[in-house]
Amino acid sequence: MARSEITGKRRLAAHNVSHSNIKTRRWQDVNVQTRRLWVPELKRRVTLKVTTHDLRTIDKIGLLAYAKRHGVKVA
Repeated sequence: MARSEITGKRRLAAHNVSHSNIKTRRWQDVNVQTRRLWVPELKRRVTLKVTTHDLRTIDKIGLLAYAKRHGVKVA
């Protein structure tokens, strides 16, 4: 299943709504991508499944700070 390893975000339940307003169930998947991220504090790369929202925030504040904010250890 598409799930972020840091935040735990995963797919959401939603509805397809037709022109006649008939609602059918569907899933909204999150944009999860596998990325190798460089961690300067550890001096190595870490492979993680993260959402694009996570990537933008990691670019701003750093991977270890973002992981600490969400209570996740990056070893």
